[in-house]
Amino acid sequence: MISKYRQIYEHFHELIESGVLKPGDSLPSEREMSESFDVSRDTVRKAMQLLENNKDISKARGRESVVLKRNLFDFPISRINSFKEMAKQLQWKNVVTHVEDLSIIEAEGDIAFRLDAEEGEEVYRIKRVREIDGEAVIFDTDYFKRRFVPRLTRDICAGSIYEYIENELGIKIGIAQKIVTIEDAGREDRMYLDLDESGVVAVVTSITALESGEIFQLTESRHRKDKFRFTVTAHR
Repeated sequence: MISKYRQIYEHFHELIESGVLKPGDSLPSEREMSESFDVSRDTVRKAMQLLENNKDISKARGRESVVLKRNLFDFPISRINSFKEMAKQLQWKNVVTHVEDLSIIEAEGDIAFRLDAEEGEEVYRIKRVREIDGEAVIFDTDYFKRRFVPRLTRDICAGSIYEYIENELGIKIGIAQKIVTIEDAGREDRMYLDLDESGVVAVVTSITALESGEIFQLTESRHRKDKFRFTVTAHR
């Protein structure tokens, strides 16, 4: 059975996560919560400490608890979304994509292996920096097999490649395998991202296939770890 303080924590955490309680809103006083949940004030304080540790609220001794502005962006990894689609769904504001590189290269080594491509097969390599609210927070490197995606432009890459693939080319995207790791920031991370002092990035590597099962895309998406949390919906 879940402890009382945990129940109180879950109750307010859910209200904050769902947006019912918004940044700047005040929580009830300890006395009010104690009476409402029929628990001691010590139990309420333990619940509030959990909320504070999770950076849901700010609480000072003898003062009210206030909901904090969340500085983490949710990044759902259970779906195959373009950055443009994700920004719209999650209501990210002031979103800009900078195309740093658009090249045609020959697949070789690890790239060829993960793309299930022939050595020397032509692929597009696209490097893009994603800004949210004026901060460079994601650095993406994508590889697309040219036999499936024969023509890409900087305008398409700055918008949505998936939108172009599905609406213009009529190609249906099937499934993706995604792996999340934490890595030390590399040279390009330091070049393109506004990194925090930790010097590490969260990396989502995706291998994406068409409905036919043929792999057509490899993506390495490198994120500022202080700006994102990765979410997934699990079913039993």
